[in-house]
Amino acid sequence: MSGHISVENVRKIYQTGKDSVEAVSGASFVANDGEFVAILGPSGCGKSTLLMMCGGLESITSGKITIGGTPVTGPRASVGVMFQDSTLLPWKTVRENILFPARIQHRTLQDVGPRADELIELVGLGGFADKKPHQLSGGMRQRVAICRALVTDPDILLMDEPFSALDAMTRDEMNDALLDIWDKYRKTGLFVTHSIREAVYLADRVLVMTRRPATVVADVRIPFGRDRDQSISSTPEFTELCAYLRNMIDQERIPGRSVRRVKAA
Repeated sequence: MSGHISVENVRKIYQTGKDSVEAVSGASFVANDGEFVAILGPSGCGKSTLLMMCGGLESITSGKITIGGTPVTGPRASVGVMFQDSTLLPWKTVRENILFPARIQHRTLQDVGPRADELIELVGLGGFADKKPHQLSGGMRQRVAICRALVTDPDILLMDEPFSALDAMTRDEMNDALLDIWDKYRKTGLFVTHSIREAVYLADRVLVMTRRPATVVADVRIPFGRDRDQSISSTPEFTELCAYLRNMIDQERIPGRSVRRVKAA
């Protein structure tokens, strides 16, 4: 597996006419093979920009991002991406949408078809493979998006607030579905979210970013094992960790620019 992600002192500056806007400033972190790393921070701080740079979908102004030791210079087949919107093709069926990335990569149906069918069953869409997106609920469309991102068996999955538009109950269901997928396939994952509870529930580690220009100022290891269910969200440890992260993010200015590695008790 080559899912090791290294981000070293990365900056992103946007040019808008004569003006320059620094979105990300000196961000550094490492995501090891098989780790699920959530990224939290104030709205508009540059979390999604950082994620897209890791996926080669956004250029880097300075610094370096490597995956498996190789510099990221553009999109690569070993990286799957989920966006806020499911971005499904409305004229294609569930199965056709899932297989679409494989067709772009000129993979054969014999190669990826069984995996697509396995993913469809795993996320609870058995019986819906021939349905069109307009016949599905929002949660079901995001399940299709997960399958599409994983059908080519990428080493890395990047997720940009994929469940933010869902209602609370459906979001919980999607979190559980994602945990089931992680237990089975164990990718390296970066997950951008505004939900502290979601980050703590899903991740092995949570990175906290400052306001723009954003950098990573805390790296918090989550103390819960991988066999999780919703019951952990009612434990004192879960509540205390969420409160700790919320206090950190709610501060107008988080003191210090060096990364603090915190292991929760």
